Amino acid sequence: MEDVNQIVKEIKQSFRQMMDGSVAQSMRDKGLNYHLNWGATLPRLREMAEEIAKSPKLTANSPYSLAIALWKENVRECKILATMLMPPDEMLPEVCDIWMEQVPSQEIAEQVAFNLWQHLPYAPQKAYQWIASEKEYEQLCGFHVLSRLFMNGQEPNERGINEFIDQALVALQGPFMSVRKAAMQSIIRFSELGLVYERLAKSALKSVNLELF
Repeated sequence: MEDVNQIVKEIKQSFRQMMDGSVAQSMRDKGLNYHLNWGATLPRLREMAEEIAKSPKLTANSPYSLAIALWKENVRECKILATMLMPPDEMLPEVCDIWMEQVPSQEIAEQVAFNLWQHLPYAPQKAYQWIASEKEYEQLCGFHVLSRLFMNGQEPNERGINEFIDQALVALQGPFMSVRKAAMQSIIRFSELGLVYERLAKSALKSVNLELF
């Protein structure tokens, strides 16, 4: 485990070179408070994740162990890198639940949904579980994952359709702006699955006085 800790230490030191004070300050202004936030851009973090994945240092230490160690750091860039490095096929549902409980912000919720959650072998089950939650970040992740699954042509069964529409309508009338946006986006992606889905989406939205964009 010492090797993984050493890699984490080196990664954290490298963040100093990509520090963007204006980005970090902008995030603080929006209420995104991390213990440490270097303001590194997402494209740079993506490049970094690709470099780390190719590193010979990872031969003895799997990306899984490194992702677990990075996630434990209360540093914005570490958490985002963890979502990019974690192999989806190796992540157990129990570990997924722990990470979900520890999501600290909307940004991390969106990053983990797009970089990791949508690729999990059990992504649909988790997504339906999360959209039924009362927690903002769980709902947010659930609708983002379903949007991606719908975009990839995954059609829900009848039970899934009913559950999705019911929860989406609740979310659209709920207290969280981020969730309302994600729910509407997922309905749009749902409607793009075909004519029947489009009619279902329009009918559902009409029931709460909304229209499909």
